[in-house]
Formats: sequence, structure tokens, C-alpha cells
Amino acid sequence: MIDLNDPEMKEIVEEFCDECDDLLEQMRDSLDNFEDNPSESKHLEEFGQTVDRIMGAAQTMGVSDIGQLCKMGKIIGYKASQSDKVALQEIAAGVLFDLCDFLEVLLVNIREGKENTELNYETFQDRLQWLADKFKDIERASCAIDSNEDGAGASQAPKNSKTTA
Repeated sequence: MIDLNDPEMKEIVEEFCDECDDLLEQMRDSLDNFEDNPSESKHLEEFGQTVDRIMGAAQTMGVSDIGQLCKMGKIIGYKASQSDKVALQEIAAGVLFDLCDFLEVLLVNIREGKENTELNYETFQDRLQWLADKFKDIERASCAIDSNEDGAGASQAPKNSKTTA
């Protein structure tokens, strides 16, 4: 685990936070696009792909609170994208916007070397778990892989498939 307050790690921590800021903007764009056209659930899958990048970076940096929240956001984004329940997808989008806000506060705290005392992490984690449970009938929790032009690669898994990440 990396000591986020180590002066020698300042540049790496700053790069991590800057990358996360860029990814958060992409995540919000995906959610905005979904809200503009709820019939295009691909935007929820795009959210899942983007939050997965933050999850990986956070795990590498040893920032488990961000990694765990992103893992839940990834699951919700992917599973919501496969759901045919528009109202539930819209609720998911709202909670995923909240996740972006929550992550933004965590990143500010990392930059400033603060503890995350003003956030109720456990309650928000419970909220994400509650929402993820609403999609329990959908088993695929990662993105599907489309075949490429030469026919190599796996085809997209159907809704409710047994394929998992």
C-alpha cells in the first residue's frame, strides 16, 4: 500500500487524483447522456467501464474505500444497462451521480491529506448494495465483448446470461 501522505509520493498521488477527476467527468457525461435518452442504456455500461478504471487505479494505490465504492458502481452500471426496468435504471443513474459526488469528496480529502470523517461511508456502501441487489436477476457484472470485424473475439452475452467477471 502506498502512503498517500508521503512527500515522495506527492506527484503520483496528484496524478492519480487528476486521472480520477478526468474519469469522473466522463462518468457524469455518460449519466447525463442516459438521462437525456433513457432508452439508450449503453450509457450506463459506459459508466461501468469508466468507473472500473478508477477502481483499478485505487486498488493499485491502496485506496480501498474508493476501490470498493467503484466496484459497486461498476456492478450497478453494468447490471442496470442490461435491465428492462426503466424506472430502476433511472434510480440507478441518480445513485451513480451521488457516487460521483462521493468520490469527488474522497479525492479532495486525499489531495489535502485529510481523513474522510465527514462522509458516512458505511451508509453509502449499504445504499449501493441495496441497489445492486435490485438487479440480482442479472448475473453479468462486466461489459460484454463484441466480435471484431474478422470474427475473432467473443460475442456479446445475452441479457441474464451466466457469464461473470
